[in-house]
Amino acid sequence: MKTHYLDSGIGRMVQIEGKDYLYFSGTSYLGIGQDRDFLDLLANNLFEFGASHGQSRINNTRLRVFDEFEDAFAESAGAESAAVFSSGYLAGIAAWKSLVGNTDEVWIAPDAHPAIIPDGLVPMIKFNFTQWKKHCLERAEELSSRRILIIGNALDSLSGQIHDYSWVKDLGQKHRISQLLDDSHAFGTVGNSIYGTYQQWNSPDVNLLVSGSLGKGLGLPAGIVLGSLAEIGRIKTTPLFGGASPGSPAHLCTFLQMEDRYLEKKSWLEDACGIFAQEVERIKQINGSRHFPVFRYTENAWLREFEKAGIITSSFPYPTPGSPTVNRIVISGFHELGDLMYLLDIIHNLKRG
Repeated sequence: MKTHYLDSGIGRMVQIEGKDYLYFSGTSYLGIGQDRDFLDLLANNLFEFGASHGQSRINNTRLRVFDEFEDAFAESAGAESAAVFSSGYLAGIAAWKSLVGNTDEVWIAPDAHPAIIPDGLVPMIKFNFTQWKKHCLERAEELSSRRILIIGNALDSLSGQIHDYSWVKDLGQKHRISQLLDDSHAFGTVGNSIYGTYQQWNSPDVNLLVSGSLGKGLGLPAGIVLGSLAEIGRIKTTPLFGGASPGSPAHLCTFLQMEDRYLEKKSWLEDACGIFAQEVERIKQINGSRHFPVFRYTENAWLREFEKAGIITSSFPYPTPGSPTVNRIVISGFHELGDLMYLLDIIHNLKRG
């Protein structure tokens, strides 16, 4: 794996050592952070609100835009309430801290993000997700009534696998179930429009919190927790909420003003993923789903061939530097139809070769 250093931000094209490349990597799924209309409005809002807001949310002088963003996002996501943080990692910590003290058992999915894993606990990495689900169901059947916290990601961003949690609500017939999901890669891509999976998995039998970064698909330097009024109310009384500077108010305001543009980007991304998935359906070296813009390829030699053709894809060892390399093609809302056709032409040539 060769490391490339950039001197400017990513976009549809990046320049490396004086050469232009099409960029099929990263997590800017909607490409909104590179959209000219978004940037123009953001620039105006930066002059209005400043580059940052170095003040506690519980200060006696407050910006209205934070409450407006939380109320609007929660309503669209199908949640009662929301709490915005400066990052998804901080939001995840706040979420698990709110839930873990009131549980007897904590069951953590194998690909759960570190942000939502309570201190001292580890995910069940000896299982894949399907095996872990089976283990949870068997364990729930064996146990007498318990308070159980179930933790996992909405999806596996490395493999593109979208997880099914419909079984969790059934456990609530016997146990007191709390659930914490990380939607960092789901916001903007999977679930309810651009608002993630909260509405999909919300159930009267489950105390659900969804947390995650807004900096990927939605292009906002902030994190969020979605949940009930009671849970979010508790989170907003903690030092993690009151003692930390919040996310950028200029970005949050821009989001509220540009929802229609986000939806346009989402519509195009869905079309692009459908086109790509259909064209690579019979190529065994590529795995993915039309429902998520990440496609994994298994031929390590393709990385170099892509670069020769002027295409950068994602390639790095995961989860540790000693792990096998994970190679992925990431489609974004900033790509054009011609970009996809060129990439597909290269892939079909490699397959024939």
